[in-house]
Amino acid sequence: MKILIGLAFLVISTSSFAETFEGKFIQGSFILGKTEPGSEVFIDKQKVKVTSEGYFVFGLGRDRKNDVVITINKKKIIKKVFKRKYKIQRIDGLEEKKVTPPEEVYERIKKENKWIGEVRAINSDLTFFKNKFAIPIENAIITGVYGSQRILNGKPKWPHYGLDFAADEGTKIKAMLDGTVTLAKPDLFYTGGTLIFDHGHGISTLYMHMQKILVKKNQQVKQGDIIGTVGSTGRATGAHLDVRLNWFQIRLDPATVLDIK
Repeated sequence: MKILIGLAFLVISTSSFAETFEGKFIQGSFILGKTEPGSEVFIDKQKVKVTSEGYFVFGLGRDRKNDVVITINKKKIIKKVFKRKYKIQRIDGLEEKKVTPPEEVYERIKKENKWIGEVRAINSDLTFFKNKFAIPIENAIITGVYGSQRILNGKPKWPHYGLDFAADEGTKIKAMLDGTVTLAKPDLFYTGGTLIFDHGHGISTLYMHMQKILVKKNQQVKQGDIIGTVGSTGRATGAHLDVRLNWFQIRLDPATVLDIK
């Protein structure tokens, strides 16, 4: 009898495990999931890693229109993705070569984009992504938001995929989360002084337009460490920090992981 009761308890406890999700199912959102450790998880048709504690992560693109299908141990969970409205942002006064680059820099831009694409594709076993992110500059004014359509010198361009913090040149920048530096470049064409960190399972953060970079590639960084200073390098009209959040090649809204009031 005791053996039967034990088996019944085992069946109930394993079958009643409930998956949980942190984050809103809206365009641009970062979603943290948790399931039973050892589970097999697919997001749409992409298999994702699961930590020893059962955590997994994924993101929803800016313009995603269809529902997301989450498959956990062959059980399908379908979540509706809600649309957002995005702002129109006009920026005038840029150097014309920064709005429409001259042909002689096309190869440079192509090479730099390749670097960025390669580090965003990293799928490490780091698990920092499940921790709470912190704001990189305290009390800074937010001057640019994710998803806004940018019109540069009157010409419609790609949407803005980051969050801009206006601050004086030289202002110290803190790491938003523990991670490993995967790219540290002082002068990229578009983004100037640029850092990229890997936080595990395809989650990366980018810091752009920096004046000084105080960390090196492959360096391990803790949340709150000073990683550099605010600048106006690359395509920038003034001193500010542009931060980005990615799940592999999908650009996410940093405001979905930061406590922005």
